[in-house]
Amino acid sequence: MYQYRSKQELAITIDEAWDFLSNPKNLKLITPKYMGFDIISGADRIMFPGQIIQYRLTPILGIPFRWVTEITHVKKGSYFVDEQRFGPYTFWHHKHFINKSKNGVIMEDIVDYKLPLGPIGWLAHILFVKFKVRQIFKYREQALDKIFNTES
Repeated sequence: MYQYRSKQELAITIDEAWDFLSNPKNLKLITPKYMGFDIISGADRIMFPGQIIQYRLTPILGIPFRWVTEITHVKKGSYFVDEQRFGPYTFWHHKHFINKSKNGVIMEDIVDYKLPLGPIGWLAHILFVKFKVRQIFKYREQALDKIFNTES
């Protein structure tokens, strides 16, 4: 089992952060273009526990695969949790927290995940998965900075 954690401060209100982050359609705006990310279904409603969202991605050599997540917990303005139901990981549990800070909000992501294939998964994690997860969240941080922290 592996864990990735990140924190980012945004100069916005909790309501602004929640409105953006809890809208599944905005995920495409903060995902690297090379991932070929598209939402297939499930993003047509305000986030709720039990919501199933299906995505298509092409992250490696343009080979498409599906990822299905379920929103398992939602506390409006505070946090939500998504869990993979079908996809590349054996386990994926992603907690998104939003907390008030002196200058706006602190967003915190905590992802616990496990790869399939035992020792092969472990090797894949060391060789590229760990780097890819960090790269995706770094892109997300930069995209959110451009959207919210750049002065007009």
